[in-house]
Amino acid sequence: MELGALKQRHELIVRIVERQWQEFCESDEMEVLASVQQKLAADESLQAQLVQCWSGSDYVAELCRRRPGLLDELLGSGDLLRAYDVGEYRQRLDALLVGVETEDQLALQLRRFRQREQTRIIWRDLNRLTPMTGTTGDLSSMADAAIDAAYTWLYESCTPVWGVPMGADADEPAQPQHLVVLGMGKLGACELNLSSDIDLIFAYPCQGETQGGRRSLTNQEFFIRLGQKLIKALDAPTVEGFVFRVDMRLRPYGQSGALVLSFDAMEQYYQDQGRDWERYAMIKARVVAGDKVRGEEILLMLRPFVYRRYIDFSAVEALRDMKRMIQSEVKRKGMQENVKLGSGGIREVEFIGQAFQLIHGGRDRALQQRPIMGVLEVLKEKDYLPPEAVGQLVEAYQFLRNVEHGLQALEDKQTQDLPSDDATRQRLALVMGCTDWDGLHGALTRHRGNVQHHFDEVVADPAEQSENEADDQGWALFWTGSLSAEDALSRFEKAGYVQAESCLALIEGLKQGRALQSVQRQGRERIDLFMPMLLSHLAELDSPDQGLQRVVPLVESVIRRTAYLVLLMENRSALEQLLKLCTESPWIAEQIARYPMLLDEFLDVDSLFAPPGREQLADELRQQMMRIPTDDLEQQMEALRYFKTSHVLRVAAAEIAGTLPLMKVSDYLSWIAEVVVCEVVEIAWLNMVARHGSPRLSSGEPAPRDFIVIGYGKVGGGELGYGSDLDLVFVHDVEGQQSTDGERSIDNQTFFVRLGQRIIHILNTQTASGQLYEVDMRLRPSGASGLLVSSLESFARYQRADAWTWEHQALCRARVIAGSEALAERFSRVRGEVLAQRREPSELCNEVVGMRQKMRDSLGTAETAAGSSENSWSRDAQFHLKQDHGGIVDIEFMVQYGVLAWSYSHPELLEFTDNIGVLDALEATALISSEDADLLREAYKAYRSAAHRLALQNQKGVVGGDAFHDYRRGVADIWRRLMLESNK
Repeated sequence: MELGALKQRHELIVRIVERQWQEFCESDEMEVLASVQQKLAADESLQAQLVQCWSGSDYVAELCRRRPGLLDELLGSGDLLRAYDVGEYRQRLDALLVGVETEDQLALQLRRFRQREQTRIIWRDLNRLTPMTGTTGDLSSMADAAIDAAYTWLYESCTPVWGVPMGADADEPAQPQHLVVLGMGKLGACELNLSSDIDLIFAYPCQGETQGGRRSLTNQEFFIRLGQKLIKALDAPTVEGFVFRVDMRLRPYGQSGALVLSFDAMEQYYQDQGRDWERYAMIKARVVAGDKVRGEEILLMLRPFVYRRYIDFSAVEALRDMKRMIQSEVKRKGMQENVKLGSGGIREVEFIGQAFQLIHGGRDRALQQRPIMGVLEVLKEKDYLPPEAVGQLVEAYQFLRNVEHGLQALEDKQTQDLPSDDATRQRLALVMGCTDWDGLHGALTRHRGNVQHHFDEVVADPAEQSENEADDQGWALFWTGSLSAEDALSRFEKAGYVQAESCLALIEGLKQGRALQSVQRQGRERIDLFMPMLLSHLAELDSPDQGLQRVVPLVESVIRRTAYLVLLMENRSALEQLLKLCTESPWIAEQIARYPMLLDEFLDVDSLFAPPGREQLADELRQQMMRIPTDDLEQQMEALRYFKTSHVLRVAAAEIAGTLPLMKVSDYLSWIAEVVVCEVVEIAWLNMVARHGSPRLSSGEPAPRDFIVIGYGKVGGGELGYGSDLDLVFVHDVEGQQSTDGERSIDNQTFFVRLGQRIIHILNTQTASGQLYEVDMRLRPSGASGLLVSSLESFARYQRADAWTWEHQALCRARVIAGSEALAERFSRVRGEVLAQRREPSELCNEVVGMRQKMRDSLGTAETAAGSSENSWSRDAQFHLKQDHGGIVDIEFMVQYGVLAWSYSHPELLEFTDNIGVLDALEATALISSEDADLLREAYKAYRSAAHRLALQNQKGVVGGDAFHDYRRGVADIWRRLMLESNK
C-alpha cells in the first residue's frame, strides 16, 4: 500500500516517511501489517496523521517498526483521537501490573506502558490534536501513574520481608507509615515535556520502626531502601529503555543528604538552612505518589518557607543570582540557541511568574499555584502586569514549549538546543507549521525578544537600568567612610541640608549603632546599597533635613528585616512617595516605622492615593478573612490590624496629596471602622457559637441573630479622625432567660455579655501589629456600672425614664454600625421616640448650657475658661479647636439642642447623625437662618480640617489665638443668640 497522504508534502518529508514506511513493511508480522494497512486505507485522516507524526519523530517510527502490534492496537483503540478521562492512566497501568511477581517484570511493564502512552502523546501533539497544555498534562499524569503504581507494588512486596513501618505523632497510637513522594519542577507543575527528568523528594511522616518483618528496621532505613528500589524501577536503562530519568538533587543537603527524611527533619532543614533557590523550587512541589493526605501536611508545613507573610522583594535578587549562573553556564557551553535556557527562553517566562509568586504570594494566595499559565492569568487579572504583556508571554511560552516538544519528539532525547543541520531544521519548521527554517527562526526571534523585554522589566537589576544615579556614587563614598569629615559636611551642605552637622551626627549614630553592627553579611550589603540611594533621593526634597530625621527611625526599625529595603530599592517610585509623605507627616513616618509591612502599600501608587469605597472595603476584608481558618483567632486579629492600618495610611496619603476633601476623609475613616467592627462581630459570634451553641427561644427554636453594635460620637456621626477611639453600645433583643443549644450551654444574657467581652477583646488587645481601636463603653445605660450588653427593652426603658439630658444629646449621634438589620430598625424607632419627646425649651437650654460650661472649665484653655466674651480673647493666646468658646463642641451642642428641642414637630431632624446633615435639615426647616447655617457649616469644616492636619503632624488640636478669629466670633454670636438670649 502507498501512503496517499504523502502527496503534495515537502520532498524531505516524502523521502523520510517513505523510508520509514518501507522499513515498517519489512516486518515479519504479516497479519499485523495487513491490519494496519487496512485501517489506514479506510481512513485518510489517519494516514495524514501518521505522516505528520513520523515526519517529526524518528522515535515513534522506530518504535512502530519494532512493535507493529503497538501501532495496530493504537489505530484500532481510538485512543489517538481522544483525551483520557481522569485516572485513566492509572487504571491502564494497574491492569498491566496484574500478575506481576518480580521487580524485573515490574520494570518491563512500566517501560511497555511508557512506550505506548509516549507514542500516543507524541502523535496527538505533532498533529495538534491537543493543545500544548494537553501534552504537558498527559505526560505528567502518565508520570504520576507510573511513580505511584511502582511505589504501591514495591511497598506491598517489601513489607512481608522488612515489616510495616510504624510511627505515631504525639498522643496518638502507632499507625502504618507510607512514603510521601513530592514531584518538583515541571512534574510538580504538571508541565512535563516529552523527555523530562522527574525531580523527586522523598519524605515520611515520623520516626519509628518496622513491625512484622524478619528483623526490625528504622522507618528511615525502610524508606531509603524502598526509595532506592523505586528509583531503579523508573530510571534504570534496560533493553526496553527507561520510564523516567530520576533526579534527586533537589532534596535537603542535595546529593550529600539522606535519600529520605522525616517531616520534622524536613521542616527543620528548610527553616534553618533553606536557600533562596530552594524556595524557588518548592513553589512547584506537589504530592505525586505515596500517602497523599500526609503529603499535604508537609506542604502546609513548608508553605511559610516558600511564601513570606510580607511582600518579599529579596526574592528578586535570588532570581537574578540564579539567572546570572544560568547565563554564565549558557555562555560557557555555547547554549545561546537553547530555547529553555537561552535569552528569551522558557526559563525566563517561568522566572517572571515565579518572581511575582515569591514577592507577593504570601499575601495574595491566588499566586500560590504551580502552573505558569495559571500564574500569568492571575498577573493579568490582578494588574500585576499589563494585559498585552501577559498576552505576549503566554503566546511565547506556548510557542517555545511546542518547539521544545518538536525537538524532543525527534529522537526521544532530552534537548532544547535548536538544530544546526539543514535537514533537521526543515523538519522542525514543517512540524511547527512553517514553510522553512527562516520562517520558524523569525517567529522564534520575535517571541524570544518579547520574553527578554518583559524579563528585563521585571527581574533585571534596576541599578543597571537607572540613568539618574550618578549622585549615588558620591553618597556611597560618604556612607562607607571614604570621605573626610570636611568633604562629608560639604556634601550635605551642597545637597541642601540646612543643619548639615546634626544630619551628619544622625547618620553616624545609625552607622555606629549596635543594631547595624549586629546585622549579618547579606543584610549589611543591602543597607550599604540602600543608604546612598536614600541620601541621594532625600537631597531632591525641599526639606531634606526633616525627611532624614523622620526616615532614619524607619531604617532602624527594619535593620534586621532588610527585605523591606530591597522593596524600596526595587521600586524607586515607592521610595519617592515614602519620602514625600514622611516629610509631610511625622504621623505617617511613625506609623510606618512601627509597622514596616505598610511599605507594601507604596507599590501601587494609584491605589495608595485612591482609597476604596465602603463596599470595596467590605469585599476586600471578606476575601482576606476567608483565607484564614475560622479557629485561628491570632491570625485573624493580625489580618484585621493590617487591614485597618494600611487603609488608614491610604486615607492619610490621599488627604496629604489633596485628592480627598475633609468630608470624604471622615467618611473613609468611618467606613474602615464599620467594616472592621462588622468583621469582629462575625468572628466573635462564630467563636461563641462554637463554644456554647446558639441562643434559643422559649419554644426551643433557634433565636434570630438579634444583636447590634451602636456607634456613638464620632463614629456614630461618621466623623472619625486619625487615632479616634470608638464609643460603642451593645444591644440584643433575645429572651435573656433562655439558654443556648450547645453542650456547654449558658443562658442567653450571659451569651451576649461574653459576646460583647469578646468583641472588646479583639478590638482592644495590643498585638505585634498594634491595636485595632480603643473602645469606650461608658455611654451604655448606667455607664460603667451598667450591663455590658443590654436588651433593647431595658435600653429603651432607661432612655425614657432614667437617662440624663447629656445622654440624649449623645443619642443624637447614635447609629447602628454592625449587626442585625431587623434589630437596627427597631432601635431606630426607639431612638426616634426618645429624641422626639416634647421638652420645655428653657429647661433644656439651661441643661445643655450648664453641661457645656463644665466641659469648658475642665477641658478648654485657661484664657477661654476665664471669660466667655469674645472681646476677652487674645490673639497671642491659644485656641483649642474642640473645647474653647466658638469651637467644635459649641457647634455640636447647638446642633444637639436643635434636635432635642424641635424634632417633636420636625421629625426630619432625626434622619441624620452627622452635624452637617442636621445643620442642613435645620436650615431646610427654617429653624435657623441660612446665614447662620452657612457659617456653622464652614466653621465646623475648617476646624475639623485643621484638626486632621495637626493629627498628621502629631500635634494636639490647638492653634494660635489669631487663627479662625472670624469663625470663632460668628459661632460665639450664634451661641449667644440661640442658647443664652432666646430662652430667657
